[in-house]
Amino acid sequence: MANLCKKYVIVVCVLVNLALLCLADVKPENLKPSIDVKEEQNVSKHHKTDSLTILMLLALLLLTILTIWFFKYRRFRFVHETGLSMIYGLIVGAIIRYAGPLGKKPDHAKVELINGTFYANSPPETVFLSLPNFNDTSTATIKYNLIGKVYSTEPDGLLERTVTFDPELFFNVMLPIIIFEAGYSMKRRHFFKNLGAIMSYAFIGTTISCFAVGGIMFGLTRLMSIDFSLNDCFFFGAIISATDPVTILAIFNDLNVDVDLYALVFGESVLNDAVAIVLSGSVEKYGELSAGTFDSKAFFGALGNFAAIFTGAFAMGSLMGCITALITKFTKIRDFPLLETALFFLMSYSTFQAAEAASFTGIVAVLFCGITQAHYTYNNLSLESKQRTKQLFELANFLAENFVFLYIGVSVFTFEALKWHAGFIFTAILGIIVGRFLNVYPVSFLLNLGRSNKIKFNFQHMMMFSGLRGAIAFALAIRNTSSDSRQYMVSATVIIVLSTVICCGGLTTPMLQWLQIRVGVDEELDTIQTTDNTRSVSQVRLSVILYRFINIG
Repeated sequence: MANLCKKYVIVVCVLVNLALLCLADVKPENLKPSIDVKEEQNVSKHHKTDSLTILMLLALLLLTILTIWFFKYRRFRFVHETGLSMIYGLIVGAIIRYAGPLGKKPDHAKVELINGTFYANSPPETVFLSLPNFNDTSTATIKYNLIGKVYSTEPDGLLERTVTFDPELFFNVMLPIIIFEAGYSMKRRHFFKNLGAIMSYAFIGTTISCFAVGGIMFGLTRLMSIDFSLNDCFFFGAIISATDPVTILAIFNDLNVDVDLYALVFGESVLNDAVAIVLSGSVEKYGELSAGTFDSKAFFGALGNFAAIFTGAFAMGSLMGCITALITKFTKIRDFPLLETALFFLMSYSTFQAAEAASFTGIVAVLFCGITQAHYTYNNLSLESKQRTKQLFELANFLAENFVFLYIGVSVFTFEALKWHAGFIFTAILGIIVGRFLNVYPVSFLLNLGRSNKIKFNFQHMMMFSGLRGAIAFALAIRNTSSDSRQYMVSATVIIVLSTVICCGGLTTPMLQWLQIRVGVDEELDTIQTTDNTRSVSQVRLSVILYRFINIG
């Protein structure tokens, strides 16, 4: 193990040295290039930096895969692959941040408006600046685009800027793959068997958690010297209620945990993410309409917005899945498995973008598209396409999840819009614990009043423990950091994601043993036994009815 750690350190050092070598500016600085030459150099420099960043992340992914193999080989389950990705990301991010800027810093200039010029509404999206050419008397107009608010006029190196987490990359590329695979590979029999409970936890429980966290944050932030409005509190409650127990679910899958528990945790987490995203948007919409005070009209408007977005996304995802099923059923594209697989992939991915373009939420659309594709389209596919689609999305999901957590770890040290407040972070941790408690136990109590198959207390305790926060909460927090309150949210979310993924993920196996939850369960055998038990009960009831009927007669 010691030799393995040494190899890891060597790999990280090689990556950093490679970065220094690639970003070193070896050209003479006394020459003043023209604007055209400068532009070409800038494009080349950015291309080199992007390539280096991708190479570094790929190398860390390879390192993660080798470590996962080693841990599986040694049956070591105290650190999961997503936790490993995050730890490696933290190490590399710290090196990038504190080893000093890698390579020469980009040229920069601070420009201020003069003669009282100002913009009454908002800063312009595009600025056109006239600059003289250095080698002749001509001038050129250069276009600068609005990126966002800066917190220091001293620029970072290109590498620090490039490796910072990009929420749009996550939402448009990584997230659709992760969510679609969740719907496409779910154990539908147990999911739909527990659908009522899953929807109760996802809709009612997440809403309870949102308002519980928001209420606690609003009450306790009044005692702190930070400006945090009621709408900010509920927005934070919405984004931090997005659970992401990918670590726990992977361990559940490896250990073959009780299928009903798996279905409850998995189903609640998938729908919960969708609800949290739509709910956070509705809270923002309410804040725009209410002007900082309670407004019943704005409240019901936000509620209607939530229902419309969720329903529209559900309809669009299901419709796209049905269209794909009809195409594969009534055409002979199955005779060409490669084309069939390409059609399946493009129809599935376009569902997310179509929903986003229609101002719905892509995560809901692509989730229900995946469920519909698994239920209808999968049976129409050729054998080769069935294998390809399952393996393709399983591989893409594995790489996307680990890439996202690796990216999060690196960005913790390279993202500059962070404000730290210990009291706020502890309040946030208290809020999510109370919110999770009010999500699981009261909802479970109400569900058990009408369920024949009760949700046992050890299942409830495990669901309480499974409320990890992950990539979606982080991406929602980092998407807008324009105000101080949003920066406090990002800092608290970072700590919560790190602590829950690494600590709770590592303690999953001992928790299963302590709660005496069944592992090594054969899904098919368990289903047959459940069916036989149901039949036995039905036969006994029928026998009793016949006996009474005969005696009465």
